[in-house]
Amino acid sequence: MKNSEKTNDTKSANNSKETIVQPAKDAATKLRELFIDSLKDIYWAENALVKALPKMAANATSASLASSIKEHHVVTKHQVTRLDQIFDLLKHKAEGKKCEAMAGLLKEGDSILEETEPGAVRDAGIIAASQKIEHYEIATYGTLVAFAKTLGENDIAKLLTQTLSEEKEADCLLNEIALNAVNIVAAE
Repeated sequence: MKNSEKTNDTKSANNSKETIVQPAKDAATKLRELFIDSLKDIYWAENALVKALPKMAANATSASLASSIKEHHVVTKHQVTRLDQIFDLLKHKAEGKKCEAMAGLLKEGDSILEETEPGAVRDAGIIAASQKIEHYEIATYGTLVAFAKTLGENDIAKLLTQTLSEEKEADCLLNEIALNAVNIVAAE
């Protein structure tokens, strides 16, 4: 893109007053602040999942799905502990800030349970809801790893990368369960 095109794009974006959002008084002004705010967000999300995963496992009828959710419940508890460790490394209090995205995904998961009969179709819905959650977490942890590296927080980046790998693994496992069993039965 040429410099004149960049200038024109910037001018047209700035001329559209209805899209300009005024920041809150406590808005982040530095990447470190955004990083910590994002950590608070995922901390809330992981703690909410610790509470929600047993309900998902209890409503699954596929033994492999219920087992994988129970195993991920244990992993999620370790992820919360890892986030505690990250906050310690940052010399910042471990605290959550409501994650609206995760709250919405969990609400959608509850709706799927209410809108499906127990069995393979509900299991397919549980997998779909779980994969949406995993994809959100993958995106979040990927961003947090990038922030940590940019900020020179290499030890924290390693911890976040470990969690990112666990989330990708959970997503792959859910996909295998769906493709090799649950979706086939649900389609009959």
